[in-house]
Amino acid sequence: MVALDIINNLANFVIQTISNAGYLGIFALMIAESALIPIPSEIIMPFSGYLVSTGKFNPVFVIIAGSVGNLVGSLVAYLIGIKLGREIILKYGKYILLKKSHLDWTESFFKKYGDRSTFVSRLLPAIRTYISLPAGIAKMNLKKFALYTFVGSIIWSTMLTYVGITLGQEWVKIRHYSDYIDGLVIIGIIIIIIIIIKKRIGKAETS
Repeated sequence: MVALDIINNLANFVIQTISNAGYLGIFALMIAESALIPIPSEIIMPFSGYLVSTGKFNPVFVIIAGSVGNLVGSLVAYLIGIKLGREIILKYGKYILLKKSHLDWTESFFKKYGDRSTFVSRLLPAIRTYISLPAGIAKMNLKKFALYTFVGSIIWSTMLTYVGITLGQEWVKIRHYSDYIDGLVIIGIIIIIIIIIKKRIGKAETS
């Protein structure tokens, strides 16, 4: 019940912010979400998509606001990783619900898949919120980080906005289906990785 109350309160906060501040609200909320503040983009963007379906918002502006906000927030988290380092983040992370397991998980993912993990992670559950920290701690090239983050953010924002447009007033149902959406995204990414690996193997065999 407590978790449900928190989600409902967050949803109400998001709705009020976007309803009052428009595109600027979307931008600000997505900054917060990517800068480690636990405000789910799965609420921000679908509600914005719903407002597109009513004619209040333009879909292109919604996606731009969400994607740029995501990039700015990610850069904030990236700089925190660079300036503060792992130990300080672990010490104070509890105040933003960041656990050691979250950082360990994202660090492992970053080490395993390298710089491109900052792109893939934008489409993955939970890890997308924290991947900027290990990228900063590892002092990843800033231009690459910004590029991969922005491209991944555009895809994520577009997908969630489209869901909101499609569901219309029923956009809140995305909360019930978010796990399935995340699962489908993961499957899609795995398929893409398999295709890339097969192509590389094919090229290696012919050379």
